[in-house]
Amino acid sequence: MGETTEKYPIPEIRKDGRISTLYVKGEPFFALSGEIHNSSASSLDYMEEHVWKQVEDMHLNSLIVPLYWESIEPEEGQYDFTLPDGLIRQARKHKMHLIFLWFGLWKNAESFYVPGWMKRDSEKYWRVQTALGETINTISPLCRDAVEKDAKVFAAVMAHIREVDADESTVIVMQVENEIGLLNTACDYSPRAREAFAKEIPEEMAKLYGARGDWKSAFGDDAEEYFMAYHFAKAVEQITDAGRKEYPLPCYANAWLRQYPWYAGSYPSGGPVCEVHKIWKMAAPALFTLAPDIYVPYVANVMDEYSYDGNPLFVPEVRKDAVTASYALYAFGKHNAICYSPFGIEDLALPQEAIDRPPMEVMAALNIDPSAFEIRGSKEYLGRVYQLIDEMKPLYMKYRGSEHLKAYVRKSDTDFGTYFRFKNYDVSVAYAPKMPEKPLAAGMIYELSEDQFLIVGMRSTFTFRAKESDGKKVNYVKVQEGEIKNGEWLPGRILNGDEQMSLKCGDMAECLYVELYKY
Repeated sequence: MGETTEKYPIPEIRKDGRISTLYVKGEPFFALSGEIHNSSASSLDYMEEHVWKQVEDMHLNSLIVPLYWESIEPEEGQYDFTLPDGLIRQARKHKMHLIFLWFGLWKNAESFYVPGWMKRDSEKYWRVQTALGETINTISPLCRDAVEKDAKVFAAVMAHIREVDADESTVIVMQVENEIGLLNTACDYSPRAREAFAKEIPEEMAKLYGARGDWKSAFGDDAEEYFMAYHFAKAVEQITDAGRKEYPLPCYANAWLRQYPWYAGSYPSGGPVCEVHKIWKMAAPALFTLAPDIYVPYVANVMDEYSYDGNPLFVPEVRKDAVTASYALYAFGKHNAICYSPFGIEDLALPQEAIDRPPMEVMAALNIDPSAFEIRGSKEYLGRVYQLIDEMKPLYMKYRGSEHLKAYVRKSDTDFGTYFRFKNYDVSVAYAPKMPEKPLAAGMIYELSEDQFLIVGMRSTFTFRAKESDGKKVNYVKVQEGEIKNGEWLPGRILNGDEQMSLKCGDMAECLYVELYKY
């Protein structure tokens, strides 16, 4: 249980049975969110003109927004909270919650956002070196002075947020750093890092893996990445713990995914990818989850991988093309997601030709799927899904995590459908073919009773079947379209005759009530 104010507990992660759930103002909160571009929050005027206006009709309840160390501590030891204070005021004005990204020592595997006074002192705040002796723009996590400075300012930020926001809970979650790790080198080969690498592995690593010796003899080909994961995680723990001692909001770290060509350094080595979660979980227990940033075509597979007991699904960055609406349904329906958040959310209100996208050569180098930036239709599809998730909340809370709620999404070009078994009936779901600028087949099926079902879906066709052992056929007592409002079914047209010949949902997510009988 979190600490309490006069009004209600501060935001916290609670267990509802086995399901980790974010509670805000004492109530379950599902973050229907979007992350803004990196520089948007550096100007409050820009936020009002180009962000808040753009997202106001997307059914978001929260926004993921950066906080920049360079802006908060422009002079060493002197803090300026103008930006966070202004962002909190704006969020309240627009009736939104905030998830803050702490752009501290590391952002996308580099030290972009450290203050100028730290950038200029590269002797005290020393950087990583490659095996060839090249210095890169990443301050080493083994640099104690730098980590201590980050922990100190993060603690000051959290104390200030508590002072101005504890009674309102505008700020609900904190991300600590961003896409941590090392690019173009698997390890820090600076003299001080080499010295640590040659020493006996820490006792906690020895116990975790049942290994002994120096890092290379203990872990072989994985030694360099394990070494960096351990030191990045220990640094993030120190920073996170310092902040949470001032104001214990839920905190997480995010990962740039491990992907082709698969070797450490082609993606940020030492970052919280699944292969080193064991180390991160041990070394950074102050984080409630390790979250994936997903721009690859196989979004659902990544969510499957990152969602497990002890690591609730939180998606702070994900592709923003039309398929993102489908993945949002799957994230909440299948994996009880705490947050889902396409990146560059303010772009969705712009015409396609106005979208600022990375150059093709950059996307190729970073293995980014270019179609992730095709936003035609995205705003409408995502807004509709967010609206439905919000309206079905009481129903969702009742059925989630049970055998009475099934969720699906089309996962590949060769994935043509799925088959679900309920108590009295089975249902086959056929997926519509993948189309440009359209969502993917996705949905949730609620078993309300043995003969009654509620479908929330898109681009899918449904066929109900009796159990083979019944030796009976199935038909409809009633098929009805409608809406969900605050968890209650609001009926629309009753579909009969020709409209019952094929039970399907179209491109825009819709709701169907189905009542069955056997004969």
